[in-house]
Amino acid sequence: AGVPHHQKTKYLKMAVALGHRVAIVDQLEDPAQAKGVVKRGVTQVVTAGTLADEALLADDASCLLAAVAFDDDARAGLAVIEPSTGAFTVIDGDPARLADRVAALGVREILYAQPAAGEAPARVRALAEPAGAALTGRAAWHFGASESLEAIREQYSVAGVDGFGLDPDAPSTRAAGAAIRYLRETQAIERDTADATSGGEFQSQQPTLAHLRPPTRETVEGVCVLDATTLRALEIETTIRSATGDPLEGSLVGVFLRSADQPRSVVRTPMGKRLIRAWLTRPLADAGAVHARQNAVGALADDALLADAIGQALDGLADVARIAGRVALGRATPRDLVALGDAGPRAAALAESLEQSDPLAPHKQRLDAIAPELTTLATAISTACIDDPPAHLREGGLVRDGYDAQVDEARSLQRDAGAWLAEYQSKLIAEFDLPSLKVGYNKVFGYYLELPSGQAARAPDTFTRKQTLKNAERYITPELKTFEERASTAESRAVERERAIFDELCTLARKHVPTLTAFADIAAELDVLLGFALKAKRRGWVRPEVVAEPTLDIHAGRHPVLDETLGRGFVPNDGALATPDAPASLALLTGPNMAGKSTFIRQNALLTVLALAGSFIPADRATIGVCDRVFTRVGADDALHRGQSTFMVEMVETAAILNNATPRSLVVLDEIGRGTSTLDGLSLAWAIAEALSSPTTADRGPRTLFATHYHELTELAERTPERVRNLRVAVEEYTNADGEREIAFLHRIGPGRADRSYGVHVARLAGVPASVTARAEEVLETLSVQHGGPSASKKKPEPSASTGQLGLFQSQPHPAVERLRELKLDAMTPLQAFDLLRELASSVDS
Repeated sequence: AGVPHHQKTKYLKMAVALGHRVAIVDQLEDPAQAKGVVKRGVTQVVTAGTLADEALLADDASCLLAAVAFDDDARAGLAVIEPSTGAFTVIDGDPARLADRVAALGVREILYAQPAAGEAPARVRALAEPAGAALTGRAAWHFGASESLEAIREQYSVAGVDGFGLDPDAPSTRAAGAAIRYLRETQAIERDTADATSGGEFQSQQPTLAHLRPPTRETVEGVCVLDATTLRALEIETTIRSATGDPLEGSLVGVFLRSADQPRSVVRTPMGKRLIRAWLTRPLADAGAVHARQNAVGALADDALLADAIGQALDGLADVARIAGRVALGRATPRDLVALGDAGPRAAALAESLEQSDPLAPHKQRLDAIAPELTTLATAISTACIDDPPAHLREGGLVRDGYDAQVDEARSLQRDAGAWLAEYQSKLIAEFDLPSLKVGYNKVFGYYLELPSGQAARAPDTFTRKQTLKNAERYITPELKTFEERASTAESRAVERERAIFDELCTLARKHVPTLTAFADIAAELDVLLGFALKAKRRGWVRPEVVAEPTLDIHAGRHPVLDETLGRGFVPNDGALATPDAPASLALLTGPNMAGKSTFIRQNALLTVLALAGSFIPADRATIGVCDRVFTRVGADDALHRGQSTFMVEMVETAAILNNATPRSLVVLDEIGRGTSTLDGLSLAWAIAEALSSPTTADRGPRTLFATHYHELTELAERTPERVRNLRVAVEEYTNADGEREIAFLHRIGPGRADRSYGVHVARLAGVPASVTARAEEVLETLSVQHGGPSASKKKPEPSASTGQLGLFQSQPHPAVERLRELKLDAMTPLQAFDLLRELASSVDS
């Protein structure tokens, strides 16, 4: 389907959003030189995971392509590539772990070896479903060991893959080769002629994958793992429900990219916006590495001049990483090229600003190493190109005046044609005494000399008659014909020459792609560190002490998102686990609905994530031990497409915690066991709390915050106070003006346990009819659960006075029971008692 060229992006977005793969066909030769039909061919295939053009991408999020391969022993390997920047990662592991990584990364498209039947295997669908990724089947030989190694060797011009730390026999290596081959076939399609897209928007260069970085192996060493469930429950990247429709609004990432108190984000560059997502979704688990980031953040927060200098150098910096990718793929625009020329001066400014900063010395060293190359490229681009380039080259206008003689001559002809014609006319009038001679032009005959009929007889021999009119004759001269040919082709010759210069500069830039991507990485890191510092300074955040020991001690901590929106209206609270004053590793939090239990437990998890990412946190002071993983079990969700009910999902997530949590983990549990019967749920919650607080394989359990309405669990703190402690949310009861009992939520967390949840009160606030809440109060008065461990007994409520219905758990008594109550055993003989017992047994059976 043909679409207007200027609306190509609009139609591409629509097609990709609908799940289509789009082939782009361009002219492959200059129409002016073509013989017959202009040759055309596919120059690009656009798919969900291969978006690289600026207009198709969000600047603060990555678009990822993945390929998966499996071993016979069910081990799997994943290759993940960001086509727009060339980032390349490989992961090996069991399919369950890889499915979680696919979901956590937000992979958009997955390549797999398509079986003969054609349909994607179940294990591949299971990998894609959590992320909602599109599936693309490829020929099985693309995933062959020898074919994959060949693709990798050709891409990087190496003899083997050992230098990349890859195992030739690993499934991830096979996946990597298949992904490279796919990108070659869709993004780096070879063109048949050098005139490809000569009339289009982009330069006529063969596209390459020069920006594709060498693959690196992803490991969990030194990283605090946040699985997809945790990322979703803690709303790290997106909010589950957004009031504004912006998924970043209310997320932890949004704290830095959607500032409530400033008109702009504290993170300035597109590269920085993507990197802060990576840092917050994969915090560090190495105290030394965290300290290095904290030192840099502290230096920027304390030194306003340093922060301003770095901020000015980063302000307006283009997306260098993605532009380098477009240069490699042959899709750069004039504005992209000029933006790359801006990288050199900015790198120099950044290096100069870091001169006296010891915490940022590593960044300066890296900048100094690449500065010469960037300066060379910047000089070449700035010398040739104007500062405000056009969006495309269809009409030229990129090259500076005085840079190229051919361009200057062509422009001179365009600009000075009138002056030349006037001078030529005056010359002929004076030379041949033809006072009425005029020089003219029309679209049919081009340029001409016109003489009245009375002077036509005096026309010199050099004049050649071109047209006869009623009262005049029109002529052409060799000199005028030569000018006409030069003037009429001046624009096209200027554009053609500018395109050649543009291509030369893009070829030069392509040689410096690794340097450009290195600069993009440095700029992104400085941008995020500066963003952390600005947020800390504006909001009064403090530097937490990050230690290797598994502890958590936060004083007057505040929820980082609510701290933005509520400001001073948010109530701070302390949180302590595995500290000298609070040695227990598990805290049971009880209290009313809506009082802030969920906020408190998530708050501590978010503060831990922030601290391990290197940021300061909203608190008075804090000591936080590194974590290998953060686990969450929050909220209610189902997976009916996989045959899993809400409770099954809850138990699957809980099983993952119990099977994988270590003493170095942080666990956040919210309402375990509420999806089944009261006794089942209470028993499970009791056993889970015991397992987490008293593991059989370690001296100490993971740091655990457990919010629950099962008040019976609080007895665990009495049984094992060294392992479990009770916390409660404070409330205040009072009588309102109407004489009704009301409660006020104080949102204060303190030691002790609660004995009520005030659920009926919350139901009343939610608008549940008064008749229902009143009946609920009546039933509540007749029900009790005894605090004797995980066992329960209930009283039978009386029938409702208004409806006459049976009370909860109430049933009609059996006649045999009534006869037993009336018996007078002292007056009966043994034989009479035996006969009566036989009669009662018979009545029960009947």
